[in-house]
Amino acid sequence: MDKEPVVLCGASTYEQKFYFNPEFKALPQQIQDELKIACVIFTSQISCVLTLEFDEEGNLDFVVRQNDDYAFDEIGSALKIKELQRTKKELWEELELYYKVFFLGMKIEESDQ
Repeated sequence: MDKEPVVLCGASTYEQKFYFNPEFKALPQQIQDELKIACVIFTSQISCVLTLEFDEEGNLDFVVRQNDDYAFDEIGSALKIKELQRTKKELWEELELYYKVFFLGMKIEESDQ
């Protein structure tokens, strides 16, 4: 049975809101701020809802939803995700490691880093 993904954070251009999962409040404020900026800019440029979610293996997924919005930019969405994955690669890897250790209880070997 598949577990539901765990939402780290998200933003909506429709409601003009940002959500940060309080289970992750131990993350440094600078990282929380960086996540907020990335999500809000993404949604304002693409016209959608973006959530960053951990799957059951601890991988961070970028999930984009739209409400039959003519302003939604599907191609821009894919390109923007690739850009975020490339420019903030270290942040995403560190968040995945954090989730795997503190939420999934995985033991991380020195060679795994």
